Amino acid sequence: MSTNPTPQGSRPAYERPVIVRHQAGLMNKYSRTRSARPQTEIDGVSIDELVETYGSPLFVFSERTLRASYRDLHSAMSRYWPKVRLSWSYKTNYLDAVCRIFHDEGAWAEVVSGFEYEKARHLGNPGSRIHFNGPHKPRPDLERALCEGALVHLDNFDELALAERIATDRGIRPGVAIRINLAAEGTPQWSRFGFNLESGQARDAARRVLSGGKLDLIGLHCHIGTFVLEPAAYRDAGRKLAALANELRADHGVQLDFIDLGGGFASHNTLKAQYLPGEQATPSFSRYAEAISDGLAAIEGPQPTLVLETGRALVDDAGFLVSTVQANKRLPDGRRGLVLDAGVNLLFTSFWYRHDVVPAQAFHGLPEPTVMYGPLCMNIDVVRDTMLFPPMDPGDRLVFRNVGAYNVTQWMQFITYRPPVVLVGENGKHALMRRGENLQSILEHEEVPAWLA
Repeated sequence: MSTNPTPQGSRPAYERPVIVRHQAGLMNKYSRTRSARPQTEIDGVSIDELVETYGSPLFVFSERTLRASYRDLHSAMSRYWPKVRLSWSYKTNYLDAVCRIFHDEGAWAEVVSGFEYEKARHLGNPGSRIHFNGPHKPRPDLERALCEGALVHLDNFDELALAERIATDRGIRPGVAIRINLAAEGTPQWSRFGFNLESGQARDAARRVLSGGKLDLIGLHCHIGTFVLEPAAYRDAGRKLAALANELRADHGVQLDFIDLGGGFASHNTLKAQYLPGEQATPSFSRYAEAISDGLAAIEGPQPTLVLETGRALVDDAGFLVSTVQANKRLPDGRRGLVLDAGVNLLFTSFWYRHDVVPAQAFHGLPEPTVMYGPLCMNIDVVRDTMLFPPMDPGDRLVFRNVGAYNVTQWMQFITYRPPVVLVGENGKHALMRRGENLQSILEHEEVPAWLA
């Protein structure tokens, strides 16, 4: 006689057992695994108030952090070098309000396109306070910059020749710099940009400028890479530029106005290939400053102005992305999946960072391996790979931190509208820096051919 209570001819549906490994924060050799602590406010303004006012998803920037980062960097560099100029990297974040804050603190502008040059001029910067970089400067852009006294960094011999023709045609003798690429310790060489030092090309370019009689060589520029975690690379680059500056002074009597070591300082983000978290691995501004001054110390004669075009390290830590949980999923391998209202079209840097993300409200339950997806119909829409995270319900909010660099210049209007961007002021006030998109703002750029209307 059967003891199976299931009706004859039917069997209970099979449910695959799921084993979820919980980690309660055991010690490792670097410290206890950090628990997720909620972030309920930004500079005293509650996340709830911001979302109720502007919606979700939402980018939020801290004015206090922007100003503090600039002052910290300028102070660190000034302790090691007597003449320092910080030139804000527009490509990192060219929202007017962000640029105005840095210009208010004393930053010049560093641009890499005609669009960015127009942005800098629109914000009241004279050409004489703009460093113009980049491998592509069409004649109208280059001509305007040279005539307005911008500090143009020449990238190649064709551009050099074009600058000479413009100088002749316009009856001017502008001061220019040459961009140099070189091998620096611990970093892959960015040989695409500028004139190579080791092959002698940079010296040829300098001699070409000096012998042409139409341009004045007033600076050297070098950008060794991005997210450089080893300060010694800047010591190496500085030493090589100092040697070239001494050579130009001895052989041609050239006294440079400035040496520009570009940007590339790391923020407190964590690269996906990085073992230690960014808060432990990222060098301080003082370590970068000490390495740079050590490298440039060999310069003979009057010391030129040290120019830095720091972007990420000034703005990244000031940016937050607030997102809302839409749904939970249980993945086949047992991990939890969270569906959010913000995807990789907004958080472009999630392709190479393990962004720090925390709940925006109190939570309960044990953390478990969790993957965070955006709302896009694309399998690559993963804004955070597997991490231990507490249970979340639909409607709960998350805060992605250190997202201020590149996301609002590289984001895409794809499938969803791009959200508003808000600034929280030092006085606790908050206001829009950029309106969110809607159908009308998208259609303003569209045209329908007459035969389809």
